[in-house]
Amino acid sequence: MPSRCSNSRKDSRRNTEARRMAGQRIGVIGAGSWGTALGILLARHGHQVLLWGHEPQEMHHLQQDGENRRYLPGLPFPSGLHPVVELEAALEGVDEILIVVPSHAFEKVLQRVQELIPAPHSLSWATKGLVPQGRRLLHEAASSIFPNASLAVISGPTFAAEVARGLPTAVTVASSDTEHARKLAGYLHGDSFRAYTSSDLVGVEVGGAAKNVMAIAAGISDGLGFGANARAALITRGLAEITRLGLALGGEHATFMGLAGLGDLVLTCTDDQSRNRRMGLALARGLTIEEAKREIGQEVEGLGAARDFHHKARELGVEMPITAAVHQVLYQGLAPDAAVRALLARHPRDESDPI
Repeated sequence: MPSRCSNSRKDSRRNTEARRMAGQRIGVIGAGSWGTALGILLARHGHQVLLWGHEPQEMHHLQQDGENRRYLPGLPFPSGLHPVVELEAALEGVDEILIVVPSHAFEKVLQRVQELIPAPHSLSWATKGLVPQGRRLLHEAASSIFPNASLAVISGPTFAAEVARGLPTAVTVASSDTEHARKLAGYLHGDSFRAYTSSDLVGVEVGGAAKNVMAIAAGISDGLGFGANARAALITRGLAEITRLGLALGGEHATFMGLAGLGDLVLTCTDDQSRNRRMGLALARGLTIEEAKREIGQEVEGLGAARDFHHKARELGVEMPITAAVHQVLYQGLAPDAAVRALLARHPRDESDPI
C-alpha cells in the first residue's frame, strides 16, 4: 500500500499543477449553449474567459443579464466570465483560443480570427461536424489556415446544460501536440469535470460528428415505436459503421470505444436533450425538416453530417447503411418507417464482417 507520505506528495503535485493551470486568459468564440457552458466551466476553474458571439445585440443581453437566458436560463455567470461584443476583445492577450461555433461557420470564423491574429501559437475547438466545403475534417481546415499552430479538439458525451450546472462529465482532448492536449485538459479538469487526452485528432472528430447521424436514426426508430431492442441494435451497428469510416480516414480503433466514440454515441441516441435525437422524433411524427428545426430552435448538426458523411463514405467505398438511410429520409423523400424497415430487412451476415 502507498504510504501516507507518498499520497501527500502526489496531492501536493496535483495542487501545484492546478495552481499553475489556473488564471489563464481564454477567448471562447461562440456564445451558444455549448460555448457558454464551457465559458462557465473555465471561469469556475479560475480562468479569465472572454466570450464572444456573432450577434452584438445578444452579447449586450448577456452583459446586462449576467446569464445566457436564451440557451442556459437560470445559470448565472461566474465573475471570471466576460461577454464581449467585439471579436478583437475576445482575442486580446489570450493564452488559448477556443472555437465553439456550428461546423458550417467554422472555417469563416477561423478566417476572421486570422485577420486579427495571423499566427496564433495554439488553437482549439469544441465544434462537432465537417466543413461543408470539400467535406473536410475540422483540423484539415484549421491547419490550412494556421499551418504552424498547435491544434486541439474537445469532444465527448456532453450536454451543455449539465456541464453548466456542474454535473459530472468526462471528455477527450485530442492533439498531435502532447503538451497542448495536456495543457488544455488541465484548464478543463476539475472536481466535476474530467478531461482525458489523446493524440487521435481524426478519430475524435469523426466520432463526435458521425454520432449525430445515428441520433437522428435512433429518434426516428423510437418515435415510430420500434422499441428498445431496435434502438440498441442501431447504436451497436451505428458504432460499427462510424468505426469503419474512422479507420478509413486514419483514426485509431481504440478511440471509437472511448468517450468521443461510444460514449458520445450512447448519450445522443438515448436522451431527449439531444437535438439530433429530437429531430428524428419530430420526423417520425410527420414534421418536415423545417418544422422540426423551428420546434428545436437550435443548430442540428446531424442534418449536414448525414449529407457529408454519406458522400464521404461513397468516395472511400465504406458501407454505412444507417447513414445512407438517414440521408434518404432527409434528402430523398424516403418515409421514416420505410427507412427503418429497409435496415431491418438487410441480408444477414457475420457480425464481424468488415462491411
